[in-house]
Amino acid sequence: MITTVIGLYTLYILVRMYVSVMQIGYINQVKCKGAVLMDEVQYRDAANYAVAKEKLSMIEAMVEYILFLAWMGGMIAWLDNMLITQSETFRTIAAVMGMILINGLVTLPFSWISKFKIDAQYGFNRSSTGQFVKDTLISTVLTVVIGSLIVWIVAMIIRSSEQWWLWSFAFIFAVVVALNMFFPTIRALFFDKVTPLENAELREQIEALMAKTGFESSGVFISDASKRDARLNAYFGGLGKTKRVVLFDTLIQKLSAAELIAVLGHELGHFAHGDLYKNIAMVGAMLFGMFALFGNLPESLYMEMGVAQSPHIVIMLFILLLPMVSFVMMPLMGMVSRHNEYEADRSGAELGGAEYLVNALKKLVSENKSFPLSHPVYRFFHTTHPPVVDRLRALGYDIRVDADEGYGDPCPND
Repeated sequence: MITTVIGLYTLYILVRMYVSVMQIGYINQVKCKGAVLMDEVQYRDAANYAVAKEKLSMIEAMVEYILFLAWMGGMIAWLDNMLITQSETFRTIAAVMGMILINGLVTLPFSWISKFKIDAQYGFNRSSTGQFVKDTLISTVLTVVIGSLIVWIVAMIIRSSEQWWLWSFAFIFAVVVALNMFFPTIRALFFDKVTPLENAELREQIEALMAKTGFESSGVFISDASKRDARLNAYFGGLGKTKRVVLFDTLIQKLSAAELIAVLGHELGHFAHGDLYKNIAMVGAMLFGMFALFGNLPESLYMEMGVAQSPHIVIMLFILLLPMVSFVMMPLMGMVSRHNEYEADRSGAELGGAEYLVNALKKLVSENKSFPLSHPVYRFFHTTHPPVVDRLRALGYDIRVDADEGYGDPCPND
């Protein structure tokens, strides 16, 4: 059985690498053709940035694969044997959190390279080393505290019920909903400084826009995201009375008021169509499938690994195999998400004006160095948004792309 599991995970890594290779090859070909939505220099920069990110992702995937083989090949049993204690609760939490911390430590250099090498090279990173260390420590502490509580509760459920996978699913799904509710508060408390929007005229426009769709929020806020990153972004966070509108200060600086209203109209379109609840439902369905699968793994797998079918081993296997199962389910979730984006664009055009939404999307592509084209297989597995050129066409913007196929003479070295 262990051979089958490793074989399936190997197949997942091979497919993931194949998708990345196709994406890199595609971008390197089309970047030599006519620039799309940017000038020639910006277009090449965006292409090179996307390729650099994808290459780093491939290396990280290989490291994660080696880690997976190590855990399955004996590290789980080693960690389990190391934790000899009278307290089963402590052993469970220590084993699971130990795995998470080891994996996090091994992959931490990739986060540093992404931020301080690649992002810095292309003008995105504004964070200091001290800020990076602080953010990493806070994230680690939150992971240990919240993660330990979750692991403890799931372990108790496993010990107390034969249908543990069903009750564990219900609990984890409730955690997902709770995190969606309190994410803005957690982010503002530990990471970003969030202040109420002071521009009275813009605030009134946003509140009038929200009133049109019946969106009730706890306020409109500005995040000081520019202290870490130069990219433009905004989000509607929370559920129920915790909902709030958070605009990155970089977005305020780069978009006009009319363009900002159009972007928020797009986000309100998601609210009006119930997309947040649809997404939560899809996550719930994915979690249900995962727990049903992991709740019925054969006992022979544990025997071949040299471990008992104890709660912490079950949870550790869940963590190890989660990326593979998520990758398999992502295409369906991506397909639904891309459909929702088109619908939200229509709402943004109706609420804020198609012309302003088009202008905003063009600025977002340029400022964020988002390469506007991607290989079809990459879109199938990874993207939650349609290609921006397709979104612009759907909004009535006449755009011609001389790179639909993406193959031709090799691109000269930059």
